[in-house]
Order: sequence, then structure tokens, then C-alpha cells
Amino acid sequence: MIRTFRSLGIYNFRLFFIGAFVSNVGTWMQRTAQDWIVLTKLTHHDAAAVGVTLALQFGPVLLMMPIAGLIADRVNRRRMLFITQSLMAILGLGLGLLVVTNSATLWEVYAFAFALGTVSAVDMPVRQTFVSEIVEEKQIPNAVALNSASFNGARLVGPGVAGVLIAVIGSGWVFLINAASFAATLLALALMHVHELHVSSKPARKRGQIREGWRYVGSRPDIVIVLVMMSLVGTFGVNFPIFTSTMALAFHQGANGYGLLSSVMAIGSVLGALMAARREKPRVVVIGLASLGFGLSMLAAAIMPTYWSFAAVLVVVGLSALTMMTSANAYVQTTTAPNMRGRVMALYMAIFAGTTPIGAPLVGWIANIAGPRWAIAVGAASGLAAAAVALVWMIVTNHLRVHRAPESRIGLAFSYNHDTRVRARKRLAEDLSTTEIAIQRG
Repeated sequence: MIRTFRSLGIYNFRLFFIGAFVSNVGTWMQRTAQDWIVLTKLTHHDAAAVGVTLALQFGPVLLMMPIAGLIADRVNRRRMLFITQSLMAILGLGLGLLVVTNSATLWEVYAFAFALGTVSAVDMPVRQTFVSEIVEEKQIPNAVALNSASFNGARLVGPGVAGVLIAVIGSGWVFLINAASFAATLLALALMHVHELHVSSKPARKRGQIREGWRYVGSRPDIVIVLVMMSLVGTFGVNFPIFTSTMALAFHQGANGYGLLSSVMAIGSVLGALMAARREKPRVVVIGLASLGFGLSMLAAAIMPTYWSFAAVLVVVGLSALTMMTSANAYVQTTTAPNMRGRVMALYMAIFAGTTPIGAPLVGWIANIAGPRWAIAVGAASGLAAAAVALVWMIVTNHLRVHRAPESRIGLAFSYNHDTRVRARKRLAEDLSTTEIAIQRG
């Protein structure tokens, strides 16, 4: 248990964890309210409109990826978070006032979703890489996993609270509460011991730095494979607001029932994040196995006959999805040279979150035409495809090999090739040795 929560022993990370949890509760409340008003108030149960909202919110992540990654590598990340978190609070306040006064239109919700996505495009790589400044290098996998636990612990609380508040006081107040919740993150950033941050040197300004990031990723086939897997799942598999909202309506549930589904899924997500926190090193094989589990559990969810059986399977969906996402995030961060981390993580976030605009409208259209179960089946196929990509890569690169088992029986041995591991370590050591790293230790 101590090993699981070891990063919380660091004062700055403990502050960041608590502040992020409070803010994330508000974020999940707003997401629930936003999807619900689009589906039930501003349209007549139009799942495609929910997909368009998601596309507008995550589209800027894809479009702004190159510049956002360079910003994350160049700027003071703590100061930039003050700016992005304040802007997101202002946007939540503005949308909340429109909804409270019953003057919000679908196009205005679209506009706010796009504005929020634009700010988030800068915020995400900065926030992800700021974790590596709060803790030491060896603690990064644990800190990333606990950060995911905070985010998904908030998802456990936020949607359920939002469902109750929507029914009792209306959706507008949920947006206003979310705006207020950003104060927790801003306070945490203000109270940090700045001298204890592990700030790496910033790359000198020169031309071609964005291309340099692309070339670095291109020289790392293991990272490329992880990005391909995440693009498949990001495009078709993690459109959970569409899946849960349309299934809630299919089971004749209201806002409370929809919020409960999101909270139930978060139970599995928290378990997945805590399991990831216990692992010392993330591995591609874990990402592949989690992708397989995600695909199979989504298939099971698609055929569940009742609301409660569907909700029960969502626990497994959340667990496998978070194991996959957290392991991929930690793998990319910990195997990337520090002076490239912002650009590489921006590419990771763009491919994972930014592909949602491509898939969300299509998944919403499938839910409209064929029903929500077929939309979930498409998500299941993305997980199975990602697992297949991982399997093929491990076979091609000699990570997996077939050999004859004892007593003349044919067996399949799944083991890591020693030479391949040595080559990977040597490549990472060369990356680090050519990087000038200045670390301010408290």
C-alpha cells in the first residue's frame, strides 16, 4: 500500500494531487451537464450532436499539437498552468451564466466547447509534463498513475453529483460550480515550494525544433507503436459520453441514471490507476493486454440485457481502459529524453485525445442509425485492433518467440528478448547523454 501511494509523501505533489482532484470533480460535473443538455434540452436525443460537441472540444488538441508541445518545453510550466486554469474557469463561468438564464443555444455550446478545447490544447501537455518537475525521475510512473487515479476518482464523484444537481437545481449551476472548482488548482500552484521543483533546462530557441520532435519520435519505433494503438482507441473506443448517455436513454433512465453509469465506470478506472501505480516500470506488453481486455469488456457491455448488468460490466471497461491509458502515458514519459518530453507528450495527447473529433461524430451517427449497442461494438473493435498491433509488433521485433516445450509438447513462450532490451536501454542512454540537463534540487 505504501508503494502505491509513495509520491504523496512529496509536499508539492500532495498539493497538486488534492487541487487537481477538486478541479477534476468540477470538470466531470460540467462534462456530464454539457452532454446532457445537448442530448435532451438543445436537441431531441441527437447522439450525433453530442459527437460534434466532443469533436469541437478535442479538435484543437489535434490542430495545435506542434505549437503546444513546443510551448510545454520552453515555458515555465507552473506559470503557464496559472494562465490556462484561469481561462478555463472563466469559460465555465460564461457558459454557466448562459444556461442559468435559459439563453444558451446549441451553437453557443459548440462555441464554448471549441474555446475550452483550444485552452486545453495548451494546458494538457504542460500539465502532463509538469508532473515530471514535481517528482524525481524514478517516481514519474507512480506520479502519473496517481494523477490518473485523481482524475478518475473525480469521475467517480462528479457525474453522480452532477446527475443529482441537474435534477434538483438545473444544469446551469453545475457549470458555475465547475468554474469555482478551478480555485483549488490555482491555490495548490500558489502554495508550492518552488525551490523543490525539478526543473530541466529549456531548449534554446532555434528553427526546426518542431521537426526535431517529429524526428525523435520517428527514431523510436516503440513509441510509434504506442501512438498507433492509442490512435485506434482514441478515435473509436473512448467516446464514453456517447455510449453511456445513449444507453441510459435506451434503458429509460434520466439524468441520475446517466450520471450513475459514468460513476460506476470510474470505479474500475480508479482500480486500474492504482494497479498501475504499483508497477515500477510501464511496458508495451501491459498496454497490449489492457487493450485486449478493453475490447472484450466492451463487447460484453454491448450485449448486456439490463441497465444493472450493463453498469456492472462498465467496471471492467473502466479498469482495462485506465490500465491501458496510464501505462501508455507513463511509458512515453519515462522513455523520452527530458528536453523532448513536452513535444512528445503533445504528440501523444494529440493522437489520443485529438483523434476523438474524427471518431465521435461517426460513433454518434452509428448510435443514431443502428442503435447504441452497435456504437459500443465499434469501440470494442478498436481495442481488439490495438491489441493485435501490439502482438504483431512484439513478434516482428523478436519480443515474442515460439519454442518447443519439454517432453515433446509444443508450447508458446511469451518472453522478452534480452538483446532487444539491451538495445533499448542503450538508445535511451545515448539520448540522455546528448541532452544537457540542469536540475534544481531542493
